[in-house]
Amino acid sequence: MNANVMNTTNEPVSGEAFKSRIVEFARGASTEISTHDEEIVPALVNKLPAGTTIYVAHTPKATLDDVVRVASKVQSLGFRASPHIVARRLESERALRAAFTELKDAGVEQVLFVAGDVDKPVKFTSTLEVIDTGATVDAGIMSFGVAGHPEGHRNVGPTVLMHALRHKQAFAERTGSRVHIATQFGFDPDAFVKWAAHLVEEGITLPVHLGIAGPTPLQKLIKFAMACGVGASLGSLMKNMSAMTNLARMKTGPDQMIVGILRGCMAYPNTRIVKPHVYAFGGVVATATWMRAVMDGSFELEPDSDKFLMNA
Repeated sequence: MNANVMNTTNEPVSGEAFKSRIVEFARGASTEISTHDEEIVPALVNKLPAGTTIYVAHTPKATLDDVVRVASKVQSLGFRASPHIVARRLESERALRAAFTELKDAGVEQVLFVAGDVDKPVKFTSTLEVIDTGATVDAGIMSFGVAGHPEGHRNVGPTVLMHALRHKQAFAERTGSRVHIATQFGFDPDAFVKWAAHLVEEGITLPVHLGIAGPTPLQKLIKFAMACGVGASLGSLMKNMSAMTNLARMKTGPDQMIVGILRGCMAYPNTRIVKPHVYAFGGVVATATWMRAVMDGSFELEPDSDKFLMNA
């Protein structure tokens, strides 16, 4: 990146000052694993600081019991587990409440609600239905995340998405729950920051944990992006023969995304972006290693670039 970055007051921010801001931002970062990563979770103890939030994804072949078991293990190792609760896969409200009881007994105090791409829901059709059961409050789980879609959702329109966020914010205000938005990842930090600013304009003041892709090979990144329905920042590029060249020029690296996000926050200081959420895409240990290096400031800002030069 350039040696000096200008903020909204036109005051220059030196390279070292901006690096310090990057480190501070990164120290709040969360990441995620799947139930398939259960055996490598102990290795993260030497990689990430105690108290780091680790989401436990509910992948298609896993069961809710698997997610509860792995989340409990994550919590026992000194991290803050945040298991996914996939609304459209839940068998019943009874199963939901039983899972929350087990999680609470294991010390887990946070979950993430997602709807899930399931054509035929078993019991619930949306996260709103699950949240409105009041099961989190009854179990004493007073902190939860909800999904955010800076580039939209392929199956749900923007009006419906905004209504859902208002509903969830109202639930938080009514019950005293601590609710945050954990977003999908993407490659356009400017669009992400503008989306976050628009939320505030619409009266949504929930804190935002902005999703970024961890250090991932480009081909693998494209695969996950297509599977996750990442929007305009990728889709428009895949329509022509030069897509790979164009994608290579985008902010596909986590360093580039963080720099872009922080620059954007200078331009839109009213946003509620508070921390990054780093997707690992199966590279859990590599992602954790990169996160810790940034948290420790073990990098330099490359001249005239948005990339980091990692210290050996």
